Amino acid sequence: MGNLPKLGGAPFLTDAGLETCMVFKDGLDLPSFASFVLVDGPGRPNLEAYYRTFLALAEAHGAGFVLDTPSWRANPDWGDALGLDRSQLETVNRNAITMVSDLRAQSPIADRVAVNLVIGPRGDGYRPDALMSMAQAAEYHGWQAKVGADAGIDMLSAVTMNYVEEAQGIAAAAARTATPCVISFTVETDGRLPTGMTLAEAVRRTDDQSGGSVAYYMVNCAHPSHFIAALDDPGLRERIGGIRANASRMSHAELDEAEELDDGDPAELAGDYASLLDALPHVCVLGGCCGTDHRHVAAIADQCVPAIRARQSA
Repeated sequence: MGNLPKLGGAPFLTDAGLETCMVFKDGLDLPSFASFVLVDGPGRPNLEAYYRTFLALAEAHGAGFVLDTPSWRANPDWGDALGLDRSQLETVNRNAITMVSDLRAQSPIADRVAVNLVIGPRGDGYRPDALMSMAQAAEYHGWQAKVGADAGIDMLSAVTMNYVEEAQGIAAAAARTATPCVISFTVETDGRLPTGMTLAEAVRRTDDQSGGSVAYYMVNCAHPSHFIAALDDPGLRERIGGIRANASRMSHAELDEAEELDDGDPAELAGDYASLLDALPHVCVLGGCCGTDHRHVAAIADQCVPAIRARQSA
């Protein structure tokens, strides 16, 4: 499909730290950090306004847009924690997809917008718990992947993956539904996954198990200073297609304990992204994660979208 981002292709923007924006900027309550509760609740106008802001940024920069569903927590274990049975959770996922699909239809750049089902970790995003084998992860996350495929998503992204077997399983589940798949790993301040595995090894193992079916990889929920040194591996650089970094330089443990939002400096973060582009020749998708908002993505777009275009035409 023409509206999907491709390694080394045209620039695409995406959104920022959805959950931190809703909690710290809009003052909304997200039990278990689950943004899907807003889809059919009183916070829906906030959610829609949030997405429209980023769609407008993409339009202003002549970029495509990866339009995420607010479904990072919308898997069975987190649904159970919030008192939802499987049928109710399926409705949540479908309604989230319908909501963002409607927003795409209303956008002047609808033909450059990809509806992306976000799949989060079964356990905690910062700690490798609820560990599964690849086969177990494929079965567990396959349910959500199938719901998304049946609802007409363009792609799915496994976000904040902190150990490799879960990523491998989601890639396998996506392949079974013939859905284009993106894997986004998170790293600690040393540039390694929370398990201690290097980013390069995690990508290599996922590619080996998936037969290269993953469209591209991303890094999210870490500051650029945490992972730029991990990008020395040539094979890794060839497979990274997106960046969704944190505004804060704090570690995951420090962020978990923080009572105030650390939103950093948007201009400084944009400069960090520009430096990453020098090391990552195929990055085409740019957005933010914890602590970031439209200001950060706007600054990143100002610096990086022209650079990606120049790289394409070189």
